[in-house]
Amino acid sequence: MLKRKYANRPNWKRIIDQEYVYTFINNEQFHGYVTLLKLNKVSSPLVAQYKEETVCIVDNGFSWLQHFPSNEHYSVTTMFNAEGEIVQWYMDICLENGIENEVPWMDDLFLDIIVLPKGKVILKDIDELETALFVGVIDKTLYNLAYQERDKLLGLINQGKFLLMDMSLKHRDVLLTLIK
Repeated sequence: MLKRKYANRPNWKRIIDQEYVYTFINNEQFHGYVTLLKLNKVSSPLVAQYKEETVCIVDNGFSWLQHFPSNEHYSVTTMFNAEGEIVQWYMDICLENGIENEVPWMDDLFLDIIVLPKGKVILKDIDELETALFVGVIDKTLYNLAYQERDKLLGLINQGKFLLMDMSLKHRDVLLTLIK
């Protein structure tokens, strides 16, 4: 069974105080749900280690903007520090995106792409996809879908044509106005 991830991170014990908002955007550039999880207070920072790169992705005042495009097989989380600067884009390859009780979700297909602000691209969790196929969590069709989607996104990123990365700041500003 695939792991369903919700935008509001309901069981994340690290978050002590948060604000969460979402909206639906339907225009020429984007069609789908966009959420903002503002991490006002956390129990401890969370740092990701990517070989020689160390990136703080959670701390007090950080925020996570997540795009759930309709009819696509990915979700994009843009992580901002307390100063509103992007620390990374995190693309989850997924089977589908949906919404339940006003909270968007995605069914994770294991493969991830991380892009750092200076352009470095990091591929993650190939081993998890291989294990999922081996133990029968997914079949060969979903395995192939994950790689096809990853390759499509990598092509767009490498060509500078993955527009959601360019929309992150604007969409974050829109959602910040919705927080009471």
